[in-house]
Amino acid sequence: MPIDATKPYDPDNVFAKILSGELPCHKEAETDHSFAFHDINPLAAHHILVIPKGQYVSWDDFTAKASDEEILDFVRLVGKVARDRGMEQQGYRMLANVGQRAGQEVPHLHVHLFAGEPLGPMLCK
Repeated sequence: MPIDATKPYDPDNVFAKILSGELPCHKEAETDHSFAFHDINPLAAHHILVIPKGQYVSWDDFTAKASDEEILDFVRLVGKVARDRGMEQQGYRMLANVGQRAGQEVPHLHVHLFAGEPLGPMLCK
């Protein structure tokens, strides 16, 4: 169910539980401020999520409230994961949904990285 990205952070969301160790995941990479793991319901051959460790609901929330260090760390980890997996050689898609109308389902900022196969058009109507 899509969420309202304007509401306060929900510390019981699935990504918060992954960060706390309450839920398992297939970890891809980790830094001081960010975490990357494989999506449990992949939509492409390679589907990795990158999230900040801080309590940020969306891209808007993150860029308004996170420190420069957190933002730099997060953006660099997105790029590092893509390079480490060879995504830049084959082409990849980054996606961050913000809010209910965009289809955001988890109220914690996350960037999807998709690769490993042709991805088709950006939006389907």
